[in-house]
Amino acid sequence: MRLILALVLGGGILAQGITDAGATTAADTGLVGDPEAGKAKAGQCRTCHGLDGFARMPLAPHIGGEPEAYLRGQLTAFRDGARVHEMMTFVAAGLSDQDIADLGAWYAAHSATATLPASADGAAGPENCVACHGADGLGLAEDAPNLAGETTMYIDTQLKAFRSGMREPDIMSPIAAELSNDEIRALAQWYADIELQIAPPGE
Repeated sequence: MRLILALVLGGGILAQGITDAGATTAADTGLVGDPEAGKAKAGQCRTCHGLDGFARMPLAPHIGGEPEAYLRGQLTAFRDGARVHEMMTFVAAGLSDQDIADLGAWYAAHSATATLPASADGAAGPENCVACHGADGLGLAEDAPNLAGETTMYIDTQLKAFRSGMREPDIMSPIAAELSNDEIRALAQWYADIELQIAPPGE
């Protein structure tokens, strides 16, 4: 069950535009998330994503400091079947709207910062990605996840899932469809080389 929620948001969190089609998020219900309640519920996530949202596994994404709307959207999509993953679908099926709101509030309460490597041109960044994910890998929209510090394996896997149609968000599919394997690897490497720091709430 824990491995599941690690691949949870990990079964694919890239730009997605980003909630997979058909999902009604916990945010849409008007529920207010409680970060402390979310912390208590995040025990099922910590093995893979960490209690602070810094992933412990190469195929699990970092989720600390992600936009709350994005986190809620992904968990809701897994639960309601708009997004399918062999493990996360099962785990998320047991989450109530309030659980989703609380988990989203907990991880979103963290602060994510990113540092480009000395060799990087701060004004550059992958042309197809920076409008939503930023050159430093920190999302610029509420429904765009952070990519800073994700492993090349994770980003490569998600982009290929978008390209093949295994994942079908409106924004990412046409972008990924035009990418070659070499281009995907280069994009993944750019963001993987960025150093990500996640600070707990209040810091």
